[in-house]
Amino acid sequence: IYQSPKFAVVGASTSRAKYGNKVLRWYQAHKLNVVPLHPKEPEIEGIATLTSLDQLVDPQLTSVSVITPPSITLQVLKDCQRLGISKIWLQPGAENKQVLDTAQELDLKIIAGGPCILVDGPSLLLRRNTKL
Repeated sequence: IYQSPKFAVVGASTSRAKYGNKVLRWYQAHKLNVVPLHPKEPEIEGIATLTSLDQLVDPQLTSVSVITPPSITLQVLKDCQRLGISKIWLQPGAENKQVLDTAQELDLKIIAGGPCILVDGPSLLLRRNTKL
């Protein structure tokens, strides 16, 4: 996930109390190249938003963190597969059995089932930095 040069947060939020905003700010705090995705807001935390994954400049070079309800996550996975996005981190609450089954059917490699970027991200980032 952290070997990617670019990152996207699907489900970014303007509310600092919501995880979609906390995850975005985590990427910012670690000086990673991140873009928020939101269907209506033009900007979140000072970064211009995209409304869909189709707007990513280099989708194959982008790792995606998903903070959406499972019903929306299903479409996100299909979009990722269509665009060749292979690094997907489903944050807690973004997955259910149907989402996990769909990811397997689409042959997507995902992180799911509990790890959270806010908790597990620092150790993964440290591993990335030691490999550079």
